[in-house]
Amino acid sequence: MDIKLSQCFIAVDDHDKALAFYRDVLGFEVRNDVAFEGMRWVTVGSPSQPDVDIVLEPPLANPNSSSADKEAMAELLAKGLLRGVIFRTDDCDATFERIRAAGGEVLQEPIDQPYGVRDCAFRDPSGNMLRFNQPRG
Repeated sequence: MDIKLSQCFIAVDDHDKALAFYRDVLGFEVRNDVAFEGMRWVTVGSPSQPDVDIVLEPPLANPNSSSADKEAMAELLAKGLLRGVIFRTDDCDATFERIRAAGGEVLQEPIDQPYGVRDCAFRDPSGNMLRFNQPRG
């Protein structure tokens, strides 16, 4: 049996700002853009991983959710308290410079970690923590 990751989800509060970051700064391709019941889902992905999609979705993508629950999720997102995402890169320092030059909010400059990677961290426009790591050989 072969099981692989197909999709993962990142909550965003403004799809246009998220697209400007994920498409224009990170270089991901837009694969789908769907509106449904007043919500929007945009699927992006790395050209080097055509079988893995990242879905940029509302903080609580359930049309049956209460307004209080939607507000609570939006507040958690604004505080940066939702789970982050870790991307792998072949050049952590170059990735860092590209994202910083594009105005990315730096959380951590590149550093060699004791667990075998060199990594850096940013916040996306919605407040999600994104780490970029490069395995050390």
